[in-house]
Amino acid sequence: MPKKELQPVSRECTINVHKRIHGVQFKKRAPRAVKEVRKFAEKAMQTKDVRIDVRLNKYLWSQGIKNVPFRVRVRLARKRNEDEDAKEKMYTLVTHVPVASFRKLQTKNIDE
Repeated sequence: MPKKELQPVSRECTINVHKRIHGVQFKKRAPRAVKEVRKFAEKAMQTKDVRIDVRLNKYLWSQGIKNVPFRVRVRLARKRNEDEDAKEKMYTLVTHVPVASFRKLQTKNIDE
């Protein structure tokens, strides 16, 4: 059975960064958090090409290199690659969604 073609889609998720950087030494926490967000997006959206927005990067680094925020709410948008000679047909854009509280938030699909 052939693989189903990926379609453009957007989802809003909460990533628990705290559990993903547990046990990581202080000077590597923020860089590891960025890598873990990238890994999460890659797994959730099935694309190798993951692009992290500047505001999300600033949020992850906002408390310094060792005090990374425990959770982050992100919007994962799978989009078509406009570049014809690109290896991947789709890429994922990860952007920060500011929220007052993370309580009772679920993953939800966004209509574009």
